[in-house]
Amino acid sequence: MAREREIVHGDLEERVVKVRRCAAVVKGGRRFSFNALVVVGDRNGRVACGYGKANEVSPAVQKATKDAQETMRRQKPIQLKGETIPHRVIGRFGSSRVVMVPAGPGTGVKAGRGVRDVLEACGVRNILTKVHGSTNPINLVKATIQGLLQLRTREEVSRLRGVPL
Repeated sequence: MAREREIVHGDLEERVVKVRRCAAVVKGGRRFSFNALVVVGDRNGRVACGYGKANEVSPAVQKATKDAQETMRRQKPIQLKGETIPHRVIGRFGSSRVVMVPAGPGTGVKAGRGVRDVLEACGVRNILTKVHGSTNPINLVKATIQGLLQLRTREEVSRLRGVPL
């Protein structure tokens, strides 16, 4: 099942979402550098993204992975309800909007590339998504993570409101 852009290190799964080439015109011609966007998750409610830049693809991916792992250590785990999310949520970042709706068993992950990578690395197996606005992969990944961090379980909401279930 592992695709070429997906690497598993111990309990963490690393997915390369996008590699972009940047050209700087210099006296002798063009000098190329590369940017990499990587999503790292444990398929158990923890996910983060990282961004790295270097003159070669491999070091850019390594820097992005290291950035994502450091970010994941500082982030709180995401509240899942089985293999889906507990309620509908909208993630926003820049001009990107990602609408995520819980789905029944057997639905699968109905999402585009950047959103799918985040959701699968997080451990969500059944969900419906829709993207509005910008489709920039960096903004989509950050909007998806921001939306997942908004999720709350019924117990958590009742405790915060002080109302018994």
